[in-house]
Amino acid sequence: MPMRRRTLLSLVAISGLSPALAHAEDPRLTERAVGNPAAKVKVIECFSLTCTHCAAFAAGTFPEVKAKLIDTGKVFYIFHDFPLDQVALTAAMVARALPAPRYEPFISALFASQDRWAFAPGVNSTDELWKLAALAGMSRATFDATVADTGLRDAILAQQKADAAQWNIDSTPSFIINGEKHAGEMSYDTFAKLIPDA
Repeated sequence: MPMRRRTLLSLVAISGLSPALAHAEDPRLTERAVGNPAAKVKVIECFSLTCTHCAAFAAGTFPEVKAKLIDTGKVFYIFHDFPLDQVALTAAMVARALPAPRYEPFISALFASQDRWAFAPGVNSTDELWKLAALAGMSRATFDATVADTGLRDAILAQQKADAAQWNIDSTPSFIINGEKHAGEMSYDTFAKLIPDA
């Protein structure tokens, strides 16, 4: 969904925060990942929570990736937010405000219900995100503070800008596998062929 990315370029441009500095100061911006950090293969997925291709990968391919490559210690899998619009950015902020162990289950739930909170006609996406966040254990006060937090917003956008510059990312999902970019939704078999000794 590369075209929707342009809707956030102006926000990205005004963000002057260093991602590394933001990480040091804000635990919400520490790495979100699953698997063994010592694994020989490191995969970074740059994704948008409103990307239908990302949702399809999350539902159809990621469970097998997790079972066969992550849980077996072959892959350390790192999640990088790459929001393509304001709704995705708000969702990313909420996801990062949850305790780190709840992050991956929460984004999986967001992808699974994407048609309801992001795209349903007449839906208020923020209200729908609140319902999901409440189910994940977030208080209303934390939710309201999170969605209004311009520092968190700008830090996510700064990381997105850095990823776009470093890896030439212009669509989602994009995967950085041991330093090499691969773009697009893919099946497990296609993904596994990119993993050494998979």
